[in-house]
Amino acid sequence: MMKRNSYLETIKAIDGELYNLEYHQKRYEGVLDSLGIEKKDDLSKYINPPEFGIYRCRLVYTDDTMDVSYHKYKKREVNSLKLVFNNDIEYSQKLENRDEINALFKLREECDDILIIKNLLICDTSIANVAFYRDGEWFTPKKPLLKGTTRARLIDEGKIIESNIKVQDIRSFSKVALLNAMIDFDVLQQYEILI
Repeated sequence: MMKRNSYLETIKAIDGELYNLEYHQKRYEGVLDSLGIEKKDDLSKYINPPEFGIYRCRLVYTDDTMDVSYHKYKKREVNSLKLVFNNDIEYSQKLENRDEINALFKLREECDDILIIKNLLICDTSIANVAFYRDGEWFTPKKPLLKGTTRARLIDEGKIIESNIKVQDIRSFSKVALLNAMIDFDVLQQYEILI
């Protein structure tokens, strides 16, 4: 019997307030649409985060189950990224199973995280979408592994622009930022990218 996929949403809560919920709802509904499921719940009815502090609300769901847990959030510092090449990796839906990404993460050596390169195009780190700054504008990969909710919001707001970013273009940018639900848009103050 084939095991069903479990999907994941990570939603930020500060002092009980949920962030970016409409984009998480949209992605959740997109997953259910891809599974041919018409009935969709309002995610907010499942989430009741602690009233004080910053929490990562972790929703793991299948076509008919929803499990929610809350984890006190501590930001992971990233100051170095190791380029990791893989043309076969697929992660277009946010799955609970991250075995492929975790295997690539183990290749980081002394670096804090990895920068995944697929078909010579920059994709994502192990935990975040990325954006690069040049000439007054921020660019994000047109073909990330996962179209994150923060990335989607920032594109809608006109703050970042989609572009195919080739691995050889990295040195032409002056800044890099990481984007995900928990860190929002985090410009790295100092960083190095290693091959």
